[in-house]
Amino acid sequence: MDPVIVVGAGPAGLALALSLAAQDVPSVVLDETGGKDESRPARTVVLRADTAAAAERLGCATLPDEGVRWTGWRSMLRRQEMRRLPLGDAVTPAPLHVPQHALARGLREAVAAERLVKLVTDSRLDTLEQDRTGVTAHTRGPSGTWWRGSYLVGCDGARSTVRKLLGIRFPGRTAVERHAVAALRTELPWPGEALLHRQPPWLPGTEEVTARPLADGLWRLDWLLPPRGDLVTPESLVARVRDTLAGWCGETPAYELLDTGVHTIHHRLARRWRVDRTFLAGDAAHLLGALGTQGVDEGLRDVGNLAWKLAHAWHHGASSVLLDSYQDERRTAVAARLRAADQSLPILRSGGGLRTYLPGAARGHDAMLTDGHLGHGPLGAPPVHTHSPLAPEPTASWAPVATLTGAPVEDVRVTAPDGTTGTLRGRLGRGLLVVLVAPGTGVWDRRHWVSAGVMPRLATAVDGLPVRAELLVTEAYPGASAHTVLLVRPDGHLAAAFAGVRPGELHAAADAVRGGAPAADRAGRGARAADVD
Repeated sequence: MDPVIVVGAGPAGLALALSLAAQDVPSVVLDETGGKDESRPARTVVLRADTAAAAERLGCATLPDEGVRWTGWRSMLRRQEMRRLPLGDAVTPAPLHVPQHALARGLREAVAAERLVKLVTDSRLDTLEQDRTGVTAHTRGPSGTWWRGSYLVGCDGARSTVRKLLGIRFPGRTAVERHAVAALRTELPWPGEALLHRQPPWLPGTEEVTARPLADGLWRLDWLLPPRGDLVTPESLVARVRDTLAGWCGETPAYELLDTGVHTIHHRLARRWRVDRTFLAGDAAHLLGALGTQGVDEGLRDVGNLAWKLAHAWHHGASSVLLDSYQDERRTAVAARLRAADQSLPILRSGGGLRTYLPGAARGHDAMLTDGHLGHGPLGAPPVHTHSPLAPEPTASWAPVATLTGAPVEDVRVTAPDGTTGTLRGRLGRGLLVVLVAPGTGVWDRRHWVSAGVMPRLATAVDGLPVRAELLVTEAYPGASAHTVLLVRPDGHLAAAFAGVRPGELHAAADAVRGGAPAADRAGRGARAADVD
């Protein structure tokens, strides 16, 4: 079968190719650049705990050395500290802050070591044709080339050629926010902690400044600019740096300015994310970033959602329900994020009015902004696929756990029947996971528990599922009682939780997660049934 064609070699495109390779699916990545990412310290990304774990699972080796997890979050209003929040525990996991070029470089290095991924540089797409069995694409470059793929995914950014060739509209709002940005090396009074400072008194007219730590003593500073302000000159930006550092430290400390820029945020959402065998992901499908929301993080969520569905289609065929569910789930989630930001912006950015005098209004603003930056609430929390077309039908034997059905699972320690141990997130990406909650397995000898109690019956049930699945055991899961069985999707979202071993219900839930049998399988079964009759 032909490989999957991935157009674009940014973080989303590279991560998608690696995710497909992890599921034994070959891909061709068409990169219109020369294969090197420009080093821009001021262009950084913030990854939530689950997307950072996904990038590391794909082999991005740069994250431990060039990324930093914040130890805390501070917020201030004028001269008053509004909140100080320690980060790094299960309740408030620390985001990972990393330069985007370091993330891209780590993914490129992983791609270079992956035999199932072919990266082709200096190749710009100019033609795309689809038929019943695949996609044909033509690229311009040193020599024009035709490519044949089973599917094609446009990860080619905000000006996506794939999106334009498909004639998909990309409506939204231009210049929702503007920020002056600087990356510098210095010492600030709160090492390792990120700061959101609203209305600093020593910067008249400045509504908001953020300081976010990076590795090696670097910081990224962002100043929210007026919607229709003057151009930011190098001299005015240096003055902002000096005045800001002096306000925080009492006097301007020694600093090394490494990079500057102006970042303009747009909010846009593609009307369609799938047209037959072609899909959109990352900035080609959506633009967001106001109020702390993170575009690259959302792009990696696109990848996690789409990769296992394409892999299933490549190996086994897929129903239209499974392939359509990518748009149903991810576009719905991003649309909700954009809607929440658009509803919050008039409140948070208006200034003045009666809200200034309402009790608790300042703390309400602070909480909303903190949510966006730290991954909580409607602005930042991971999506819950409550109304997914892949959701199994609830039954009386469903068990309550702390994770909502359709939400990402907790990253508990798990053990495989062969005795290997690790984290639940570390096993994602290759197939369904069936997790038995069995207290005591951590102290029992594996030879005893693997063949005791409900394990043999559950192992037989897992072997009979209609899709690839791995059986795991955990000592405990939040809110779950003993012998609860969790069914986890390859992207880490909880599909169902059962009270005990229910082979028939587990099989039905797994079938729902794959979107039902592919049309070819249904037709084949119908023909065989007719022959028997």
